[in-house]
Amino acid sequence: MEISLLFLPLIASIISGFFGKYIGDRNSEIITSLFVIASALLSISIFYNVIINGYENNIVIASWINSGTLNVNWSIKIDPLSSVMLVVVTAISALVHIYSIGYMSHDPHKPRFMAYLSLFTFAMLTLVTADNFLQLFFGWEGVGLCSYFLIGFWFKKDTANAAAIKAFLVNRVGDFGLALGIFLIFYLFGTVNYDEVFLKIPELVNKEISLLNNSPPFAFLGTAVRSIDIICLLLFVGAMGKSAQLFLHTWLPDAMEGPTPVSALIHAATMVTAGVFLVVRCSPIFEYSVLALNVVTVIGMSTALFAATVALVQTDIKKIIAYSTCSQLGYMFFAAGVGAYNVAMFHLFTHAFFKALLFLGSGSVIHAFNNEQNINKMGNVWKKIPYTWIMMIIGTLALTGFPFLSGFYSKDAIIEFAYLKGNTSGIIASYIGIFTAFLTSLYSWRLIFKTFHGKFNNEEIKKEKIHESPIVMIVPLIILSVGSIFAGFLFKDIFIGYSDNYNFWNNSIKFLNPLTNEHPPLFIIIITPILVILSIPISYYLFIKNEKITHSIVESNKFLYNLFLNKWYFDEFYKFIFVDPAKKIGLFFWKSIDINVIDKFGPDGISKLVKFFSLKAKTFQSGYIYQYAFIMLLGFSAILTFLILN
Repeated sequence: MEISLLFLPLIASIISGFFGKYIGDRNSEIITSLFVIASALLSISIFYNVIINGYENNIVIASWINSGTLNVNWSIKIDPLSSVMLVVVTAISALVHIYSIGYMSHDPHKPRFMAYLSLFTFAMLTLVTADNFLQLFFGWEGVGLCSYFLIGFWFKKDTANAAAIKAFLVNRVGDFGLALGIFLIFYLFGTVNYDEVFLKIPELVNKEISLLNNSPPFAFLGTAVRSIDIICLLLFVGAMGKSAQLFLHTWLPDAMEGPTPVSALIHAATMVTAGVFLVVRCSPIFEYSVLALNVVTVIGMSTALFAATVALVQTDIKKIIAYSTCSQLGYMFFAAGVGAYNVAMFHLFTHAFFKALLFLGSGSVIHAFNNEQNINKMGNVWKKIPYTWIMMIIGTLALTGFPFLSGFYSKDAIIEFAYLKGNTSGIIASYIGIFTAFLTSLYSWRLIFKTFHGKFNNEEIKKEKIHESPIVMIVPLIILSVGSIFAGFLFKDIFIGYSDNYNFWNNSIKFLNPLTNEHPPLFIIIITPILVILSIPISYYLFIKNEKITHSIVESNKFLYNLFLNKWYFDEFYKFIFVDPAKKIGLFFWKSIDINVIDKFGPDGISKLVKFFSLKAKTFQSGYIYQYAFIMLLGFSAILTFLILN
């Protein structure tokens, strides 16, 4: 079962990618969708078995690397943590495959697109089922490569190519940190297998790294740093890149240049959650590093707030949801930072449903508006696309944490556990989480009201031509809406419930200090739902009923508005610090070294030399026989003289 689950998407990718032109577009879509659906059903079966029977397994497919102390197998590790990720990855992927049949119906390269989707699914499954860091890194790079393919799928668009390259390069920064972390793990522990590394962590918890045998411990700013801290920080750098956390987040909004199904699959529910999965999987390491956990908390809460402020003023429907994803990932990270790894995974699980719903719903809106993505050019179409409108409202209610929908249970749990942590970073994170929840509700309802209500503002397409999406696109939305409503209520006790007789996570998550059973103060419990409910009429009044107030607020706070609109100028800062100097260095080496030295004295110089001697040799070709005979006579005389003298 587990082997089939893993390799069905790979087989589908091979069939569609290499034989798509022979079997046709429709057969490629059907085969890839059916294979991934089968994989999803197998994942659900395994997840059920884990919940009911506590099923765990580690299936060794093959021996991969055996060199000295490095022994790495290609395995499928099934435990509660991987089973949750299996359901998320395969279920969302299956729905995206089905949705893509309708959304990409007019694209001439459907087999290639479906092949990329299935290949991405295989790489992600490889990542989450790994039992060692090397296989995880293989899957990690695999999803990075597939994201490059999918973001730049419309390769004739310059913006899509630029976005794909940007995503690839920014992720290389994070991946470099992850690679260094894995190297350091092998250097210290002599193995990269999870179980062996986690078992040895307590023995080396106070070990400090020395640069040379007799040198003092490795120090940073004069303070000795423990090896555990360095490992955790390097692993977290990898997580920051993949999960678009602050400083390595700039690729995520640009990645919206890819087709909308790509946004739903990669940037809402699967690839961007790989960083959260990595931190939670490595909880046995992070639990011993207070420094790393504090860094994770600070970066997580900073990202949550930063992304929410930017989403507040964006006009591209997909970029608003992209920044929302960035913000929600921040919630997951600061949950992990305060030690609530199970709550982080719970929010990852519920978030997959409502964020995929919002992305696919936005795709339905874009489809109806003939590829228009500016919410200021929409409005008053809720009667024209009622199913999309209803599903988008459900997704928005779940995202904002409206009472009794999935986001309510998971997001509020993060805020509560952060507050109960009791330390400074935890309490600050909880208050920032509350304020960010209010901002999230504001920009989410702004999107709904400007897209579906108010005045119709599109001058390029008549309102009468706005139409609902086909059934093949609506069905995945309905399924995701069911998950958005019920996933939180159904799984809250399993993921974060307290019981002496039952622990769903078993040993897949390490709690050095068990989470508290205390209840937070009443105001912490009720303040977020109250703000979320109040934000609905506030958003309607500001963005539909009386937009003059919004304009006056913008005019009186022009600096903040421009700061948020320009994404806190991170792109401009990176361009000034990294891009422009790199270009200048590149131009210098190209013109001064490559052209004036290498080319001049290399291929160009040799070709000029050959040409010079060729022209000189040409002068000997006079065409007169007596001159040729004279040259031959001189040559014969020279040879004869040489033979006589010797």
